Amino acid sequence: MANLTALRDHNAAAVLGRIRAAEETSRVELAAATGLTAQAVSKIVQRLAAEGLITAAGQGPSTGGKPRTLLRLVPQSRWVVGAQLHRDAATLVLVDLGGGVAASRLLPLAPGATPSRTLDQLAAAVGELLADRPREQVLGVGLACPGPLDHTTGVLHQVTGRPGWDGVALRDELAARLDLPPGAGVVVDKDTTAGVLSQPGSADRAFVYLDDGLGAGLALGGTVQRGARTNAGEFGHQVLDLAGPRCACGSHGCLEALCAAALAVGDGERAAELLGVGVANLVRLLDLDEVVLGGRTVLADPERYRGTVAAVLRQRLPDPDWQRVEVSVARAGELAVALGAAGLVLGPVFGEGGGL
Repeated sequence: MANLTALRDHNAAAVLGRIRAAEETSRVELAAATGLTAQAVSKIVQRLAAEGLITAAGQGPSTGGKPRTLLRLVPQSRWVVGAQLHRDAATLVLVDLGGGVAASRLLPLAPGATPSRTLDQLAAAVGELLADRPREQVLGVGLACPGPLDHTTGVLHQVTGRPGWDGVALRDELAARLDLPPGAGVVVDKDTTAGVLSQPGSADRAFVYLDDGLGAGLALGGTVQRGARTNAGEFGHQVLDLAGPRCACGSHGCLEALCAAALAVGDGERAAELLGVGVANLVRLLDLDEVVLGGRTVLADPERYRGTVAAVLRQRLPDPDWQRVEVSVARAGELAVALGAAGLVLGPVFGEGGGL
């Protein structure tokens, strides 16, 4: 029976990743693409087929010899749940091996509920999504949540506005509540990092998330950036006004606090302009060429935020025609972060650091 540890075998993951990327391909093409010997590819293909992960997809056109057997992924052979933990709700998606969404759910959470009660509810919702799937086909659960967070240990640290969650071992606490098969587990990361993994894009990009907080997930040189303590992306706590309103983090004039103040009085245009200033700072610091906007605040008025941020960038970049930056709104909308959380589990299966 295949489990996550076996699937993470480097060569098998490389072969599986090429099959997914090509949709249909042959053993000869796999050997050329991966650099593995024909014998190694045949053994891996045999094992993956025995586990039901891939299947024959007919024959390719003859090039003079025996027609090549084509291979393709079997998407519904394995399942992953991706979940996003908001402060007032949880968004969950059931995703197959190919990254397709089979089901989704929005789970309201009681305001001020204890971590234990919240995790009980979340585990029950995960169980309901997986109820009709064979237990041995479950690869794991990816969970995205507000930071600060230690991705390596799955422990939260002084989450802004949620003092009761400081020090909660989120990964282990959720895993203990789930009946996952051997080799499967829980992966926890920041919501912004999951967001940047939720869709393919430029090698140098940011996912800027405005919801019940403000943060940014970063990819530089094609690699997701987590930082020394896996806590990179506290974008909302850059200080723009030393005399500004007090932020929940304790500082004054943080971008997050300024946006919240504007939104509190119904000034969405001001919030979008402020967000644009913060994005311009980020672009100039890191030389990004793509920014994806997400979060419920953005999705409530997507064209305003996209257009305003793009306009502010053109105003603030010294040479905007040279420093072209694509600004868009997350294609998956409110499911984007939960999809990225599923990608935290699926990515390594295909030899990637994460992503769908």
